[in-house]
Amino acid sequence: MKLVVGLGNPGNEYIGTRHNVGFDVVLSSMSDQASGPVSKFQGNLYDDCIGGKKVITLLPQTFMNLSGKSVRSVISFYKIDVGNILVVYDDFDINVGKLRLRQSGSAGTHNGMKSIVQELGTTMFWRLRIGIGPKDSTRSVSDFVLSKFTNTQSAEINSVFPMAREVISEWINEDYNHAFRLCSL
Repeated sequence: MKLVVGLGNPGNEYIGTRHNVGFDVVLSSMSDQASGPVSKFQGNLYDDCIGGKKVITLLPQTFMNLSGKSVRSVISFYKIDVGNILVVYDDFDINVGKLRLRQSGSAGTHNGMKSIVQELGTTMFWRLRIGIGPKDSTRSVSDFVLSKFTNTQSAEINSVFPMAREVISEWINEDYNHAFRLCSL
């Protein structure tokens, strides 16, 4: 079983913000057969089957800084190995519209990832970072990530969604080499 987690903040005021790109990408990557959401484990859960593999999609509803609590609850209940987790989230150190896939690594400056690492006690899980940067040096981090994209940036971020969906699909099907190649395009 695979778990795909999209990070973001719940609430209408956060729709379309840079920090909610994880939600947006993950929601757009689900198949037409996905069921849900079911509000459980402090998140919205969806069941899906992609390429013959059972996939659970989670959108934590704890706000970004507490995302790990929701993730930990889901993996504990379903007994999911951390190697079968993919977290999709925004990264202001990567230019808008670029993707980076990693099998492990630090949380960096991302508070949602810090929460997940703290709750799981490991950095050994997959992550797909979606570029939302570069950060405007005149703004605080929180102001920047909670802001909306410019029209040009919206077009750029929307153009990367199909590639991100393909990366997620290849990850689910365990074609990691192809998933990595897609991120380098």
